[in-house]
Amino acid sequence: MNKPATVDKYISAFSTDTQSKLVQIREIIQTNAPDAIESISYGMPAYKLNKKPLVYFGGFEKHIGFYATPSGHEKFKNQLSTFKQGKGSVQFPINKALPLDLIAEIVKFRVEEIKRLK
Repeated sequence: MNKPATVDKYISAFSTDTQSKLVQIREIIQTNAPDAIESISYGMPAYKLNKKPLVYFGGFEKHIGFYATPSGHEKFKNQLSTFKQGKGSVQFPINKALPLDLIAEIVKFRVEEIKRLK
């Protein structure tokens, strides 16, 4: 995939099923972090709040990657324990429903965390 210039272009490059999941995550972020700045960073959708990284997400062949920096994953390690993880990342399988409420809680946590740093 060529490097997209916008999140819309990024999402449009995927299959309809994957697009639907990417849009769901985007909407959760926009709802719970309305002041976050949306961009493309590291080749994927990225959100910053107060010039600090908030979360990233990305589409892959078999999963959706979600990156809430190590603090977001550490705080929710029990709830995320059923998903494959890496340092600062979690993989949500394409063939399963996204844990939308959990993603929203993680985004809210990151927003509050960044606001405290201000």
